[in-house]
Amino acid sequence: MKKVLEYLKKEMMLTISVLVAVISLFITKPSSELLKNIDWHTLVTLFMMLTVLEGFKKENIFRPLLKSAEKITSMAGISFFVIFGVFFSSMFVTNDVSLIIFVPLTIILFRAGGKEKYILPVISMENIAAIRGSLLMPFGSPQNLFIFGQSGVSVWNFVLHMLPLWVSSALLLSAFILILYRKDLHEKIVWEGNCAEPWSPKRKKQRIVYICLFVLIILTIITRTPYWLGSAAIVFVTVLLFDRNVFFKTDYVLLITFFCFFVFSSQITGNEAISFFLTNAVGGHEYFWGIALSQVISNVPASIVLYPFTKNLAALLYGVDTAGLCSIIGSLASVINYRIYVREYPKNGMKFMKVFTLISWAFFIIVVIPGYLISKYWLF
Repeated sequence: MKKVLEYLKKEMMLTISVLVAVISLFITKPSSELLKNIDWHTLVTLFMMLTVLEGFKKENIFRPLLKSAEKITSMAGISFFVIFGVFFSSMFVTNDVSLIIFVPLTIILFRAGGKEKYILPVISMENIAAIRGSLLMPFGSPQNLFIFGQSGVSVWNFVLHMLPLWVSSALLLSAFILILYRKDLHEKIVWEGNCAEPWSPKRKKQRIVYICLFVLIILTIITRTPYWLGSAAIVFVTVLLFDRNVFFKTDYVLLITFFCFFVFSSQITGNEAISFFLTNAVGGHEYFWGIALSQVISNVPASIVLYPFTKNLAALLYGVDTAGLCSIIGSLASVINYRIYVREYPKNGMKFMKVFTLISWAFFIIVVIPGYLISKYWLF
């Protein structure tokens, strides 16, 4: 029992997600619609990405990025490199994927340079970069993709709506990085040894296989193909044949956490009393409803729950894209960030929460009102 409690304490997000999912089963009687309403597409895509990126780490496929980073000699420079790597890549490979790629890289780089004290503030800013960088494109995040699909607006119109928030976030992130190193903007980082281990010629086939699978996953996400289950089958069978031990390293705790949040969302939406209340309360207040509800069920489920009751989809989009700055639950991308960190530093869960919350709230306080004002005039 003691070990179970210790595990639940260590896996805080899993504990919370299971708890709210169980509670939701008592709020609304489970039906056959429950499993249909779960976003299996997101879960399967996340499984593919987590598995393949474990293969990337095993085969050291990030070596070119690490070699590029080794040429940078200042802490401010390396922080700009990883934070804006997340910011720009998140627009095309989604915020979740950009964090899965860059947070492990950041930990490797800062360990190699003897600068572990900066890992937490930098990956907290990477979290902000993922949330605010991804908002520019319709496929930058699951909630963007969902609302874009429902809105009927063109890609150009969508980007035009999001551009002011995107540009201002880039400028604000730059200011945050400079503030972090304000005592010494030229603080050096000295690489202790070679953080990019050489590739083994014998493993060339495995590296090619994983790169091909990664490209397949990215194409599956970007093209929105209805044949995503086929892509998942290709990934599963290929890894099973070439490197089945990687399956033991996949982060199944994260997948279960996502599943539980989707169960909660489905059950809440299916409750007639709650639906009646939302019908009368949400219209005209989508921005703050998006922020508030996301703190309970995260922004992707909140988008799905609030959409039927929304009069201004742009306001809902601004709200759920801002929600991830309030708490770790506000965005499932933040949950991914937390999971990656605590797997490396199991005893530092609460330390992560403190640093993450402080930096995220500092950013949120600055952007929340301008975002609200824009949402009142930019409609779709």
